[in-house]
Amino acid sequence: MKHSLLVLSGGMDSVTMLYEYAAEIGLAVNFSYGSNHNARERDCARLHCRKLGIELVEIDLDFMNRYFESSLLQGAEAIPEGNYDDDNMKSTVVPFRNGIMLSIAAGLAESRGLDTVMIASHGGDHAIYPDCRSGFVKAMAEAVRLGTYAGIAILAPYTGITKGEIACHGRDLGIDYSTTYSCYKGGEKHCGKCGTCVERHEALEYAGIKLDD
Repeated sequence: MKHSLLVLSGGMDSVTMLYEYAAEIGLAVNFSYGSNHNARERDCARLHCRKLGIELVEIDLDFMNRYFESSLLQGAEAIPEGNYDDDNMKSTVVPFRNGIMLSIAAGLAESRGLDTVMIASHGGDHAIYPDCRSGFVKAMAEAVRLGTYAGIAILAPYTGITKGEIACHGRDLGIDYSTTYSCYKGGEKHCGKCGTCVERHEALEYAGIKLDD
C-alpha cells in the first residue's frame, strides 16, 4: 500500500530509501533552500522518481537562503574541507533544516491522505547535525503525531546505521550511485574534499563500489 511520503534530496541516502521502500512510497518531496548543491540533487531526485513512477513535489524554501546563516548557503568557496568530526564542519549546519522540512512534509502527507513521513538521516549525521539525531527524530515524531488529525508518523529507518551500510543496501538493490549527487560545493563533479564527499567515498569503498567521480 502506498501510504508514505519521502523527503528526497537526490543524494545517495534518500535515493537508497526511495528504492528500498518504493512499494510504500506514494509521494516524494524535494526542498530547495538555496544550498550550492540543491539544483544538482533535484535533477537526481527527478530522474529516480521518473524511473520508479513516483510523484515528486518540489517546494521552494528560499527564505532560508535569505535569513539563515550557514556556509552551505554562501557559495562553494565557503565550504570547508575535511571530515564530519572536524570542528570546521559545524559551519555547514543549516539551523533546524530537518525540523522545517518535516513539518511541511507532515502537512503535505496529511493533505494527500498519507500516514507516514520518511527521512533518510543516518548514524553518521549525529555528531554534527542536531536535527538528525535519534532524540530529535523521536521528539519531532511525537509533535507531528499530536499535531495532525491523522496522527502522521515519522520514520527514519537509517538512524541507527552508517552511510557505508546504506551503500550496501543500495548495492544489493542495484542502484547506480553515479546518478546521485552529494557534494556541498555543487560543482559539475564531486570535489572529493568536503565532508559529504569524504563520507560518500568512504561509504562506497565500504560497499565495494567504484565510481569515476
